[in-house]
Amino acid sequence: MKVLIIEDEEQAARRIESLIKELVPDVIVLDKIDSVKRAVEWFTNNVVPDLVLMDIQLADGISFQIFDQCKVTSPVIFTTAYDEYALKAFKVNSIDYILKPIDKVELKAALHKLSVSGNTSASDAQSRLTNIEQAMQMLTRRNKTRFVIKVGEHLRTIEVENILYFFSQDKTTFCHTNEKRDHILDYTLDQLEEMLDSRSFFRINRKYIISPKAFQDIISYTNSRLRLVLKDSDDQDVIVARERVQEFKDWLDQ
Repeated sequence: MKVLIIEDEEQAARRIESLIKELVPDVIVLDKIDSVKRAVEWFTNNVVPDLVLMDIQLADGISFQIFDQCKVTSPVIFTTAYDEYALKAFKVNSIDYILKPIDKVELKAALHKLSVSGNTSASDAQSRLTNIEQAMQMLTRRNKTRFVIKVGEHLRTIEVENILYFFSQDKTTFCHTNEKRDHILDYTLDQLEEMLDSRSFFRINRKYIISPKAFQDIISYTNSRLRLVLKDSDDQDVIVARERVQEFKDWLDQ
């Protein structure tokens, strides 16, 4: 197996090389590259490797920029520090990834998955590129920064950073601001979830999307759930769904 490592952290690159040599003794590491520019040059002038291990954030940009500038038909396993939005983009588009710091067991599982799937045909390569392109669009699209609302006969804008939470009530969507006011929005919560920066807002259940500034207290609740006390709200049923509790804790701890 011929492998190319694209990683701008020297220590991480050495660890990846060491682990893959342990797991695949006859592996040939073709090169270790630390930038988008060098990667584009490499793919332009060299034979296609059997596998590419690629970090997302490189010395001179995002690794997705490589795919804009040259054709990469090799299977790719992305390595990344935890980012909920990046992982969502990968999962939605069936892209292999490993979280940093690189774990030997996870790398072994990814290599096994690659060997089992045997994705080597032209159609498989095109499918991979399509998936990566879709993930790139998810990761690079611009998040919503403001909303237009109607106040009487007037229109005004609200900056997203001034919104504490969004909620649905009687089939209508509202935002609640740090001015203690509710405003109607012409979006559903599902639409808002796609528009908002996932680092700044979290969908706790079907009714609420909140920011870290939104709550006054977090209380353990029945069935391993959490109950939130929101600012300026009398709602006693603001519950983090059980299946979202761990993800919610990770979001708070980022």
